[in-house]
Amino acid sequence: MKKAIVLSSGGIDSTTCMSLAVEKFGEDNVVSVSIFYGQKHSKELECARKISKFYNIPHYEFDLSSIMKYSNCSLLEGSSQQIEHESYSEQIKKNGEGKVSTYVPFRNGLMLSVCASLAQGLFENDDTEIFIGVHADDAAGNAYADCSVEFVDTIGSAISLGTYGKVKVVAPFYKSNKAAVVKKGLELKTPYHLTWSCYEGGEKPCGECGTCRDRIAAFRANNTEDPLEY
Repeated sequence: MKKAIVLSSGGIDSTTCMSLAVEKFGEDNVVSVSIFYGQKHSKELECARKISKFYNIPHYEFDLSSIMKYSNCSLLEGSSQQIEHESYSEQIKKNGEGKVSTYVPFRNGLMLSVCASLAQGLFENDDTEIFIGVHADDAAGNAYADCSVEFVDTIGSAISLGTYGKVKVVAPFYKSNKAAVVKKGLELKTPYHLTWSCYEGGEKPCGECGTCRDRIAAFRANNTEDPLEY
């Protein structure tokens, strides 16, 4: 039986991937993984745990914060940078194409590698698909280099080679925008009320940071409102 590992951030993209994986493989063959990398708040990890319970699947957490402590990314504890309260398109328009302040150095590469190693431990004799929720809006303007089609395809090939062809990276939305992610999730009845996307760690999402703005716009593009209260 094939297995699936879903890289879960607690946000809408990865949770939609969870819906897809459970639909495809059944909850008995899916696990989720979350990574603590030194984030300023624990909201996303808390939501990832709730989502795994909703789907009744095992959940694993790993700590990569010791690697990220040397970065000044605005999402990390100890950073001297403030989180931008602008959409990614606004940031790119203002600053030009390239890395945004919320880019965490090679985060997706590290997290996919963790999942690949875990897959070989948990499911040594099974073919395993690692689901990651990157989408085209993240890669636009080269804001997040590790969300691009080229990056995902390349690291996917490396992971397959390094696991004797047993582990495959699946990025179902890497050529789609966030509105398309939400559209699919609504069809699958993804529990968006349990998710968290905001870069700030308040009681409610701020509604102003890049990920909040893009999230709200994605729901409205589907003629519905975000179930979270802002």
